[in-house]
Amino acid sequence: MPVIKLSAEVRDAVRRAAPVVALESTIIAHGLPRPRNLRVATELEALVREGGAVPATIAVLDGVPHVGLDAAQLERVAGDPSMRKLGHRDLAPAIATGASGATTVSATAFLAARAGLRIFATGGLGGVHRDWTSTQDESADLRLLARTRITMVCAGVKSILDIPATLQRLETLGVAVVGYRTAAFPGFYLHSSGEPVDWTVREPADVAAVMHAQDALGGPDSALIVANPVPEDRQLDPELHDRVLAEALHAAAVEGVTGQAITPYLLDHLVRHTGGASLEANLAAVRGNVRLAAAVAGAWARAE
Repeated sequence: MPVIKLSAEVRDAVRRAAPVVALESTIIAHGLPRPRNLRVATELEALVREGGAVPATIAVLDGVPHVGLDAAQLERVAGDPSMRKLGHRDLAPAIATGASGATTVSATAFLAARAGLRIFATGGLGGVHRDWTSTQDESADLRLLARTRITMVCAGVKSILDIPATLQRLETLGVAVVGYRTAAFPGFYLHSSGEPVDWTVREPADVAAVMHAQDALGGPDSALIVANPVPEDRQLDPELHDRVLAEALHAAAVEGVTGQAITPYLLDHLVRHTGGASLEANLAAVRGNVRLAAAVAGAWARAE
C-alpha cells in the first residue's frame, strides 16, 4: 500500500525544519475556471516562496497522496476534468482503488499533519449549513480539525453557511480561533461577518507563540484557526453579497438542491450573479492567507 509521498523539496524542508506551507488542490481542480486555475495555482506557490517558505500543494494521484507537486503534476490537477474531490473520508478508498483527486480542507489538513507540516493556507473553512436543525448538514472540516494539530490560515467561514452556528460548533469541539489584526470573524467574501472573536493576534510571531502554547499544554491534538479577513477594499460589496445570496438560497430551495450539491450551487450562483466579483474577492482572500501563512511558517521555524 502506498505511503504519503513528499516531494524532494518538501522532504528536505521538513528534515531541516524549514518553513513549509500546505496548500489544498480543490480550488485548482474544482474552484476556478480553466485555464485560470493553473495560473492561480502557480501564483499561490510563488507567493509562498516570496514569503520565504516552501509550498506543498497536496493531491492524490493514481492512489498515491502527494505532498508537494512538480509542474507536470500541478498541470494534471488543473487540467484533468476527471479529477475527483476528496475529503479525508475518501482518502482510503482513493488509495485502495488507485484514484486521483484534489484534496479539500479536511483531506489537506489530514495529509499535511501526517507529513509533519504545521501550517496550512486556504480560502474559507467549511462549517454548519443553514437549516442545520432539519438537514443535519455539517462540513467534515470541523470534526477533522478537532483532532488534527494544524494551524490553518483562512478568511473565516464561507458566507453561504451559518456562521454563528459554526463558531459555536468550533467552541464545542475545542478548536481555537484567533483573529489576525481583527476582533471580528471574517465572512470569507466579506471583511467581517459581524460575529466577534475572543482572541486577536497582531503579528506572525504571536501565532507561533499560540502554537507553542498548544504544544506545551499537551492537550488534545486540535487545530488553531487563524482568521485573516480579506481587505475591505477587496471585499465583495456587502449589499450585493446579501442580495445575491438571498436569491441563491431561494433558487436552491425552489430547485430542490440539497446535500453535497448545495455548496457548489450557491458559490456558482454568486459568481454568475455578481459578474465574477465574488470570485475576485475569494482570490484576494486566498492570496492574503497564503502570504500570512508563509510569514507564520517563518516565525514558527525561527522559534523552533
